[in-house]
Formats: sequence, structure tokens, C-alpha cells
Amino acid sequence: MKPVHANMSVSVTELRRDYANIIRQAEDHPVAVLNHNQPEAYLLPAVYYEHLLSYLEDLEDAALVRERAAGPFVDVSLDEL
Repeated sequence: MKPVHANMSVSVTELRRDYANIIRQAEDHPVAVLNHNQPEAYLLPAVYYEHLLSYLEDLEDAALVRERAAGPFVDVSLDEL
């Protein structure tokens, strides 16, 4: 059985029947959509998705900083700028 990475889960049938109420109950957290008791998809509120994208961008930036930390560096004076 696959792990469910959400605190709330609904079946595909429940989602079809009561989409608006499920979104309201989810607030700002993901909802696992189950098909035959297995995670089929995750429904992410817009705020959560935007936060996730921002977090991924921060991770990519941090990786780039670590990659470039050893140089090479170019010496430049303020007058040259």
C-alpha cells in the first residue's frame, strides 16, 4: 500500500459529489484523492501550491549558492562598475 502524504483524504466519488465542501474543509492543506483506497492524485489549494513553488525556488537558489561558493571569483573595484 502506498503512503498517503496528506492529513485529509477523499475518494474520487466523494470529490465529484462534493467538490466545494471538500475544498472548504481542506483550508490550506493538500487532500489525497483515493481510487480503490490508493492515492491517485493530490488536490492542492492555490495558496499551498504557491508556497510550494516558492520553497522549491529557494532550494534551487541555495543549491546554486553552494555550487558557486568555491569560485572562481573575479576581483572588481567599485570604480570599474
